Amino acid sequence: MAHYKTVYQYGESLDVINKSRFIGYCKPIETIEEAQEFIETIKKKHWDASHNVPVYIIGDHMQIQKASDDGEPSGTAGVPILNILKNENITNVVIVITRYFGGVKLGSGGLVRAYSQSAKRVLEASQIIEMESYEWFDVTMSYTLHGKFQNFLMQHPEYFIIETNYTDQVCTSVYVHLSKKENFEKEVINMTNDQCHIKSVKEALLKISGNTWIKEEV
Repeated sequence: MAHYKTVYQYGESLDVINKSRFIGYCKPIETIEEAQEFIETIKKKHWDASHNVPVYIIGDHMQIQKASDDGEPSGTAGVPILNILKNENITNVVIVITRYFGGVKLGSGGLVRAYSQSAKRVLEASQIIEMESYEWFDVTMSYTLHGKFQNFLMQHPEYFIIETNYTDQVCTSVYVHLSKKENFEKEVINMTNDQCHIKSVKEALLKISGNTWIKEEV
């Protein structure tokens, strides 16, 4: 069962700390090539910056990790950003923090705080989401039972309705978290007195924000 955090979308942020500008860039990725391409794009955009600090993690078990201080004192830039991602279990993401030096030295502790703050802010801009494994069920029943089933689904917002098709019977497609699939089947069978047909279609990895499914194209 897959379960990890990532970011939903591209994001940017800006922090000015003791006259230095820290510009954060963040993007969801799935491959090293995507990460490297994104990093190179930011470096070209900010070719005149003091530093472009790149960090990325890939894999549902964080198998691939890469961080660089890009000229900042060792351990003051890339590592703090990487640690934030690891501590929050966020993967399949690339971050670049661009710094324009403002003339005031921050010291090692100040740099760690500044890069950490910038990383947290750009992660918020990119929207942290949960990736969860769900099962797609097609539930078919008569029109007379459908209203009862609709009320049941309204009382259980953790079950996500995909679509409903009306023919000689009503077929409702529902996403159910893998940990609740057996309970879902039992509840529906009991509710309809076994007067329904439940078919497991496929497993899918859904994007969840809070308790809400971020719908993708089916």
